Amino acid sequence: MKGGTAFWNILLKDMRTYYLKPPNVSWGLIFPLAWTTMFFIRSGTSLGAIPEVLPGVVAVSILFGTTSMLAVTVTFEKKNRSFERLLLAPVPFELLMLAKTSGAILFGMANAFVPVIMASFIVDLSQVAWGVFAAAVLLIATASTFLGLFIAVAVSEVFEAQTFSNFFRFPMIFLCGLFFPIDRLPMLLKPLAYALPLTYGADLLHGSIHGRHHLPYAVDLSLLGLFCVILFTASLYNIKRRWIL
Repeated sequence: MKGGTAFWNILLKDMRTYYLKPPNVSWGLIFPLAWTTMFFIRSGTSLGAIPEVLPGVVAVSILFGTTSMLAVTVTFEKKNRSFERLLLAPVPFELLMLAKTSGAILFGMANAFVPVIMASFIVDLSQVAWGVFAAAVLLIATASTFLGLFIAVAVSEVFEAQTFSNFFRFPMIFLCGLFFPIDRLPMLLKPLAYALPLTYGADLLHGSIHGRHHLPYAVDLSLLGLFCVILFTASLYNIKRRWIL
């Protein structure tokens, strides 16, 4: 079996089975819409402040979308033993897991553009560096998906994965500089902030949308890519240790 054919068929199967189901499609739209509406029409916020909160809304939409979907797909397939059938296919294990996670990455990227489309009807986004923005969205979606995979491997039930995910998601939201500058954090929390992958994704989003970022783009992209590799490698190790051996 050719690797590309196997990858494409696994991705299509997951898209049909999980991501393109009406409840998931509607949830994928409603969730970022709810976050966007909450921040865009909050009391006392002018239209000029929308670019300030847009990076946070985009990142939160990606983070919750990817981790929530991986908690369902991976845990459900392990529980119903359909994952074991996939392991019988003559496909490299790394390629198999990339195929299993690609649907969540695409789902997270789609979520990211819901608030952007809404904001485009309200404010002028011509100043956005779309190349940097697209790279940030892709890497944040990838890192968040691999984080969701790492969490899903450690549990056996969907509700456990969702609950466990919150221990990672909420600290990242408040510590990574999306809504509160890292410079204003207590000194003890700053090292923790820079140990979170979303910190570098948030810096990329801030820089691409309104031009204010603390680190060079090359540093943000490199470190975020490194987090993707580390999380994916750790997830593969845990899958082999807990589910295969």
